[in-house]
Amino acid sequence: MRAIGYKTPGAIDDTNALSDIDLPIPVPTGRDLLVEIRAVSVNPVDTKIRASATPEPGQWRVLGWDAAGIVKATGPEVQDFTVGDAVFYAGALQRPGTNAEFHLVDERLVGRKPETLDWAQAAALPLTALTAWEMLFDRLEITRPVPGTQPAVLIIGGAGGVGSIAIQLVRALTDVTVIATASRPETREWVKELGAHHVIDHRQDLASQVAALPTGAPGFVFSTTQTAEHMADIVALVAPQGRFGLIDDPATLDAAPLKRKSLSLHWEFMFTRSMFATADIARQGHILNEVAALIDGGRLRTTLGAHFGPITAANLRRAHALIESGQACGKVVLEGFDLESEAE
Repeated sequence: MRAIGYKTPGAIDDTNALSDIDLPIPVPTGRDLLVEIRAVSVNPVDTKIRASATPEPGQWRVLGWDAAGIVKATGPEVQDFTVGDAVFYAGALQRPGTNAEFHLVDERLVGRKPETLDWAQAAALPLTALTAWEMLFDRLEITRPVPGTQPAVLIIGGAGGVGSIAIQLVRALTDVTVIATASRPETREWVKELGAHHVIDHRQDLASQVAALPTGAPGFVFSTTQTAEHMADIVALVAPQGRFGLIDDPATLDAAPLKRKSLSLHWEFMFTRSMFATADIARQGHILNEVAALIDGGRLRTTLGAHFGPITAANLRRAHALIESGQACGKVVLEGFDLESEAE
């Protein structure tokens, strides 16, 4: 099967950073689905691993943790899917990725593809939707009010992949007011279209901008990027007894300033359930089915921001470069395999 991988981690401007390769088609066992990949999207986790993680000697590392495709075979213990089902999912960090023609995934991590979306539109959603849903409802519990506050959440990085779906989930499922950050005209317009009630500039002082809003101090802060840069502002602007969650990886995080306001800290990692085979691992499949229902009911929309053509090493290098630039708006998606590409 055709796939894209690397043997040596490095900068994306190296033509060997990602290569077109040929690998055997994997065989499903246990609760595995063998999925024929129709479209994938690129996430910051792809770029971080490509730049730093060394594969086993002589082996190719295949990235990719978002996909939409068709079930082609099932393991003997599969219960909920059959051959021919259209699915979407984000997979597991410890297994080979989705940048390949065929991919194995545990059925408990898989949802049924939204019927109203095409392959590319569906592939834009799983990882970010799971991350946003788990943070908003499992970690921050934004439907449980913070005493003395108007229900409001500040989403830092509102135009990114996670922020883009988080805004929509809050609007679709709660009455919580959404304050989102964006700095460029096109990203400000994007978050407004997605439903943000208020938009502030993350390149400026956040605390003073929030103080000028009619919402009062928000009880919830969801930081998707540059948390270290905004930490002092976050502590200053959030309401006492509020809840603060993040998904990025600051070099250090000093939690001591949270004590004075009795703030709770929540760190969301979408791969925790799959990595540790938690007792509630199947919740990810259930969440994706809920997302699909919201999409098909017209209450959510895809966050596809850019379509980079077929799934090739060259196009994936372009996508990684855009993600690393910090200029992406929404999700970057690739669709189908180039029949004219030659595997190495």
